[in-house]
Amino acid sequence: MADIEVPVFIVGGSLVGMSTALFLGHHGIRSLAVEHHRGTAIHPRAAMITQRTMEVLREVGIEQIVMQKSDEQFVQDGAIMALESLTGKEIAWFIPNLNEGVRDVSPTLRLFITQSLLEPLLQARAQELGAQLRFSTEMISFQEDRDGISAAIRHRDTGETQTVRAKYMVAADGSHSKVRERLGIRFLGHGVFSKSITIYFHGDVGPLLRGRSLSVMYVVNPVLNGFFRIEKPFTSGFLAVHWLGDAKNPVTDVSKDLTEEKCYALLRSALGDENVPVKIDNVMHWDAEADVAERFRQDRIFLAGDAAHVMPPHGGFGGNTGIQDAHNLAWKLAYVLKESAGPALLDTYEPERRPAAALTVEQAFSRYVTRAAPYLRSDNMQPLENDLNVECGYVYRSSAVISEPGDARAHVNPRESKAMPGTRAPHIYLQKGSERISTLDLFGGNFVLLTGPESNAWSEYASAVASQLRVPLDVHAIGKSGLVDSAGEFEDAYGISSSGAVLVRPDGFVAWRAISAHGASRQQFADVLNSVLCRGAKSEAAAPTAD
Repeated sequence: MADIEVPVFIVGGSLVGMSTALFLGHHGIRSLAVEHHRGTAIHPRAAMITQRTMEVLREVGIEQIVMQKSDEQFVQDGAIMALESLTGKEIAWFIPNLNEGVRDVSPTLRLFITQSLLEPLLQARAQELGAQLRFSTEMISFQEDRDGISAAIRHRDTGETQTVRAKYMVAADGSHSKVRERLGIRFLGHGVFSKSITIYFHGDVGPLLRGRSLSVMYVVNPVLNGFFRIEKPFTSGFLAVHWLGDAKNPVTDVSKDLTEEKCYALLRSALGDENVPVKIDNVMHWDAEADVAERFRQDRIFLAGDAAHVMPPHGGFGGNTGIQDAHNLAWKLAYVLKESAGPALLDTYEPERRPAAALTVEQAFSRYVTRAAPYLRSDNMQPLENDLNVECGYVYRSSAVISEPGDARAHVNPRESKAMPGTRAPHIYLQKGSERISTLDLFGGNFVLLTGPESNAWSEYASAVASQLRVPLDVHAIGKSGLVDSAGEFEDAYGISSSGAVLVRPDGFVAWRAISAHGASRQQFADVLNSVLCRGAKSEAAAPTAD
């Protein structure tokens, strides 16, 4: 008998591992996450949180506290721009306002928050929902068999070892994932292109900002190339440095022969003012790379976050992509564990998340090259896509989606998706009594059928089928059911007529759409629901063997 038995064992309890535990708890699934470090993040790495990530944090009830903490730390709606130094010439403005032109697509906003502040918020909510999180704990071995995973864990300080038994395991143990290495899964892509550093410092740099509202400041001068993030009240921040010297012959190993004196010289060059007293708190060494794992799953083990993909911080996509991995995987594990779906539903994780991650990795690399490393430009570089397309517009294609013929795009602008199967369900505002809600507020737990006001057939068939198949399903007739579409936007936004219907998965992605009620039948909806839940489908995963 194992010392600990849980449905899901998570290796890694940082941003993505903790998010996995949180989303599993949201769906009523217990988990254990073990983390090598002695607590949540120490370095105040600033993460840009995209609207899509804010939507899923809204779903689990922590959007408001994240917004509050972000506002305490950073200027909101700041610009992303390039300059020679904080006091020097302004070179380019990439995004004049972080939320300019995106407020209509979501009830949420983009923001910045340090990982050291975000992780405790995730931890508290995950534990409220039943997750176990153990720090100073490492997995020392694991074995897989036909029925699950057996692992041994050890407390770093006491040396105490325990055994864990779980149905499934999620590897969220970072870019140097020991689980991925043990499974022999390779990273494919651009590899390491910079031995970068991040200098964390204190100093009154507020006057150097000269009243400018700046979120990210790229520094391009003859000494270095990197970027700043400055926290309120503008007396602390960090400088990330990618390379040194001339762009035609850059020194990309910034870590080599690094001294404290060199760090101070780099910081002063980027500030552009020798007279500002600054104190360096810490220096973190890291590799800038852009790679995707060749596969995201092996039998009962799933890779998520940096264990599955790594990318440079340009665009702020890295942590968000990992959180989306966790969000996609959690509901599928929950439905399979509760036997609401067939085991083959788990086969859809890789074909959905790997293409989305590969797109994002290439977009992050293209932004790195465009903004910071023109010497890496090549004819094979992926053209820059709209940030919204990358953040909210990736398209899922798998057996958990009934795709419509004629559209093979990898991403779409969320304003143009029209609830195409495989895309994130569109946001519009509805009136529910005295409360204004987003359509997105209807998702996140069960499957949801949204219908037009004249779609009685789909509503009746869906309710009857869901009851018969014992699948949790919420049915909302927009314009009825107490949901008022005051602006008359629903049918156009979702691409259906007043008698049509859209089936939305628990992760807020569209599984199926019927433009109208023409040909509607109980059997048709039963076939749809069985199909997207992979009921009766045989899992593609090979039967695992113990090793």
